[in-house]
Amino acid sequence: MKKYFYLSLIFLLLFNTSYGQNDSKAVEILDKVSAHMKTFNAIYAEFLFILENNQENITDKRLGKIWIKADKYKIDMMGTKTFFDGKTQWTYLKESNEVNITRPEDDDDESINPAKIFDIYREGFKLRYVAQKFEDTRALYIIDLYPTDKSKPFSRITLKIDKDKNELYMFKRFDKDGNYYTIKIGKLSEGKNITDAMFVFNKAKYPGVEVIDLRD
Repeated sequence: MKKYFYLSLIFLLLFNTSYGQNDSKAVEILDKVSAHMKTFNAIYAEFLFILENNQENITDKRLGKIWIKADKYKIDMMGTKTFFDGKTQWTYLKESNEVNITRPEDDDDESINPAKIFDIYREGFKLRYVAQKFEDTRALYIIDLYPTDKSKPFSRITLKIDKDKNELYMFKRFDKDGNYYTIKIGKLSEGKNITDAMFVFNKAKYPGVEVIDLRD
């Protein structure tokens, strides 16, 4: 289950934060991405999620879909659906027909809210522009983000940005326990006809579901 919390990924409001000693080129590129994505009323994306651990010889790949609107999101991946309406999170497990209800904390190190993925660089990171390269027939900017808080469970996040589209192509988080989490976006578009109701778990659509409320 832990890998689902890392998605909850890939994907809010701008923070009035000083960039300090950050690489000006990296800031310029990511500002363009953030501005471009904010022209969308909502976002729909299809992605490949990869969990790697070289020490344990683990590589786990899963396809998924995500819908984002403001601070809300819905993820559908590998028989698990995650709904978040901005305050409450529902995680539905198809195999056991149960849903867990939680209330994620903004400062939870175990998760990155996908709705904030385009703005995470604005607070708590030192940025470094690495290079420009061609990959999968597209020109990409590569940027590394290093957490200023050394107690974080990860040492680095690498972003690959589509130069021509000003869109995020890949997000990779390097955890200190040897796990690497990658989100590679295959399709990204402005979400049409996305309503707020999509981000709330509707018990009526899941007959016999067991509800487990884990909120304090």
